[in-house]
Amino acid sequence: MLVFIIRILFFLAMVSTGYAFGQAWGTGNELWGMTCLGAAAAGVIVLDVALRRKDISVISAVFFGLIVGLVVAALLGPVLDMYANIPPRVRDVAKIAVATLTAYLAVSLILQTKDDFRFIIPYIEFAKQQKGGRPLLLDTSAIIDGRIADVAATRFIDSPLVVPRFVLRELQTIADSADKLKRDRGRRGLDILNRLQTTPGIDIRIEDAPAQAAPGEGVDQSLVRLAAECSGRILTVDYNLNKVATVSGIEVLNVNDLANALKPSVLPGTTLDVAVLRPGQEEGQGVGYLEDGTMVVVEDGKDQVGKTVTVTVTNVIQKSAGRIIFGRIDAGAGGARPRGR
Repeated sequence: MLVFIIRILFFLAMVSTGYAFGQAWGTGNELWGMTCLGAAAAGVIVLDVALRRKDISVISAVFFGLIVGLVVAALLGPVLDMYANIPPRVRDVAKIAVATLTAYLAVSLILQTKDDFRFIIPYIEFAKQQKGGRPLLLDTSAIIDGRIADVAATRFIDSPLVVPRFVLRELQTIADSADKLKRDRGRRGLDILNRLQTTPGIDIRIEDAPAQAAPGEGVDQSLVRLAAECSGRILTVDYNLNKVATVSGIEVLNVNDLANALKPSVLPGTTLDVAVLRPGQEEGQGVGYLEDGTMVVVEDGKDQVGKTVTVTVTNVIQKSAGRIIFGRIDAGAGGARPRGR
């Protein structure tokens, strides 16, 4: 409403100026002046309404270029005045032509090189007011995984969550897949997004990429590019995306790292009861899992498959993909027991 009132006042002010200008030009020219400046004002308003998304860097470049061009034209004006044999009207037209040319060249040059002139006052970047830290860009795997919804609901994340439009399209494609497993995963991802949007205290938005994707660019590459453009971070559970983004200098938050950090600490010498489920990769090893899904490699446990054994932890290896515990069967704890007892 305020913008509409400003536009009306601007139009009336331009029409009034046209009336005054026509009166100063000569009696009977008032209507001509009002019509010309009123039409110019209407054109400016139409252009303003048509360009709904405005870039502050482009606007500042145009204004700064006009100022530079007009200053250069003003400096060149006395040079034209030196030629007394040029008729006054031709001299005035030449000054207008010079001003138009210098303004165009200045605007064009600055628009093409504005990223190289950050030190100029009009190029101070205006960042959006955002609560918390830098935005977190969610990838498809993190949304389908679903744990981010539980973490966000605890209010531990105060950064805005951003779902790029191309990630949403990939989710919709998966949800429409003919494969039942993929279709269920895609629908789960859409349900998680709906949950995030309806959870109080979570700042989440769907955002279009500010630049066009390169031909053949995949979702992961688009996500890395977008994170670089908006100085954001990527939230994922995809190990490959984690590596690609890290190599590209993008900060990555992996939900698996958070889950591993929250698991109870297991130190060498700790004893655990483990159900050995299958043989391991190395000779004589058995493999079992704790209740939180942590893999336990039991040395000399191959013959204990199907039994529950007491294991003494000998080593713990922490990776982004998860934690692996190595241990030996504690012979002094009563040996192996049938699984389930």
